[in-house]
Amino acid sequence: MTDIRKNEEAHRYELLVDGEVAGFSEYRQGVDNVVELPHTVVDPAHGGKGYAGELTQFALDDIRDLGAKVVPSCSYVARYIEKHDEYRDLLA
Repeated sequence: MTDIRKNEEAHRYELLVDGEVAGFSEYRQGVDNVVELPHTVVDPAHGGKGYAGELTQFALDDIRDLGAKVVPSCSYVARYIEKHDEYRDLLA
């Protein structure tokens, strides 16, 4: 079973598999309501399951809900936005 949560203390979104963190996407709250997503990691044991995409979608949806914009300095997040037009309006 998977779950995704925002861990505000650690400044990251976390994907849990059976209660254990299997991946995360770091975020940095910037100025002018801009959030940077610098790094996304999925444990190699859980690779190929679409978890990075799930994390990215969750993070971008959360940023949208906050009324913020995003700087996708993580190459995965940048490619995700390129492939998903519905998130291009979030680019700072």
